[in-house]
Amino acid sequence: MSEPARLTCQEAFERLEDFVDRELNPEELRQVEAHLETCAGCAPHFEFEEQVLDGIRRQVRRIQAPTGLLDRILSRLRAG
Repeated sequence: MSEPARLTCQEAFERLEDFVDRELNPEELRQVEAHLETCAGCAPHFEFEEQVLDGIRRQVRRIQAPTGLLDRILSRLRAG
């Protein structure tokens, strides 16, 4: 079995948001994880980005949408 292609730092950074959001396909996820295991330059950047996004997600979960907001949005979308 051949060794899978290694990502460059640029290729890893192009996948940063999708990696943090867990939206990569299994092969891309594995490639980014393999890159981060061996690249001391990229790992801190990915970790920082993940911490920032996790903090934002925690804050957003605390916000309650006004009653009826979803119904109003759907109504306007249907009205086009």
